[in-house]
Amino acid sequence: MEDQSVVDVGDVRLAYRTWGDSMGSPVVLLHGLGGSSADWEAAGSLLGEEWRVYAVDLRGHGESDWPDEYGFEQMRDDVLEFLDACEIDRAGVVGHGMGGAVASLLAGEHPDRVERLVLVETPPPFPAERPAVFVPEGPVDYDENAVPAVLAQLDAPDPRWEEDLGQIVAPTMILAGGPESTMPQARLADMASLIPDCQLVTLGGGHRPHQRHPDQVATRITEFFTS
Repeated sequence: MEDQSVVDVGDVRLAYRTWGDSMGSPVVLLHGLGGSSADWEAAGSLLGEEWRVYAVDLRGHGESDWPDEYGFEQMRDDVLEFLDACEIDRAGVVGHGMGGAVASLLAGEHPDRVERLVLVETPPPFPAERPAVFVPEGPVDYDENAVPAVLAQLDAPDPRWEEDLGQIVAPTMILAGGPESTMPQARLADMASLIPDCQLVTLGGGHRPHQRHPDQVATRITEFFTS
């Protein structure tokens, strides 16, 4: 059973969906650029059979506020305040694309809040070999001003973000989309090598395996969180 709610965090209101028993162990799902919590609907409902799942609309996306001010660190702080507002001390955190970048910053900066970390087709914080490109899929449900801000940080990330990968203490799994993905897979392996306790798993399914193969992704996440 899916529920939808909103919560005020700092200067923005975040919308989110939940699945599962309210007393279950918490898992937080973060979507990619141009997406929303709806991207996690299939995988989230499956994960809800085992966990208390929260899928958040990040600022500028979906039903959350569109404040015309965007950056990975602001989104990280939003998620931290979301955890506080929902009285979640520690959670498993799963992020796709941009959401994975936000999740990795949270895990590096606030290791006490992240139990385990899953990064799905997440761009590593390395200077871009070529400019990042974003092509929307389907109807637009996001603030278009968020796109250039996020792409600029993907092209020229703060050097501290790469260093902070070494500060992630949560056991981590990177899920790669394989040869169908538009993301250079070798760079995911390079990122995995910098996180102290990290495994790299290639599932296939391209850049959105959680939408193409939600059952496989949910199973992998559950196995990882219970291992």
